[in-house]
Amino acid sequence: MSSENHAEFKLSITKALGDQLAAALEELTPAPLTMENIRALRSSPGVYQLYKDGDLVYVGKADRSLPQRIEKHYRKISGRTNILLAQMTFTCLYVDEDFGAVAPERLLINQHRGEGKVPWNYNGFGNNDPGKRRDTTEVDEGHFDHDHPIDLEYKLTGLSAERSPGASLASLLQAVKLQLPYVFRYQSSVDFDGISIELPIGDLTADEVLRVVAQRLPEAWQITALPGYLIMYPKIEDYPSARRCYRSTGVVDILR
Repeated sequence: MSSENHAEFKLSITKALGDQLAAALEELTPAPLTMENIRALRSSPGVYQLYKDGDLVYVGKADRSLPQRIEKHYRKISGRTNILLAQMTFTCLYVDEDFGAVAPERLLINQHRGEGKVPWNYNGFGNNDPGKRRDTTEVDEGHFDHDHPIDLEYKLTGLSAERSPGASLASLLQAVKLQLPYVFRYQSSVDFDGISIELPIGDLTADEVLRVVAQRLPEAWQITALPGYLIMYPKIEDYPSARRCYRSTGVVDILR
């Protein structure tokens, strides 16, 4: 019996959506990753793509606000070494909220991964605070934090101007945590409100502030600069990926 009058047909709706999303983004001209361009965006959900030196490195989505999500990446990159914001551009599409159920960013990632693009989707770039259990994990080569560790020369502004003589360590730590473009996690197990601290006049780097803070910490406390974030705990410990340690006895640089 002839079978020429029938055959199998498989419809891949997800592939079709991925193709359409990629095509729509391809038509856009990447804009420099600046706060001016980010704030010009509408506060709506959508998908976006980040480019480094013209190469597509990351695809993401914003469930509520594209500018809010992209600004987080702006801040993260601004506080890293071996990379400049001037190297970064972006494109984005506003996407209906109902479209989120089909994971549009995953469609785009699948679309580009086979072409060797979007490496930052697989190297930890999109991670937030990894949690205390990851503090003792060694960061591998190729990880975003390994290739672009936090910038300890990042400038903090207004800390001395806003603080009266003898202000508390607790208030300083809160101010530093808010300004830093990377995670600063610390344990408040002592009365930091009862420890006074003064800073030199003028804008200071994160490193300069941390040196002053370390001198006012109780014994056995340590501030550790890990590749992707800072931690401060009441324990002297050698962390596998530590780059610098601040203690009341001095600062220790770890060469790697």
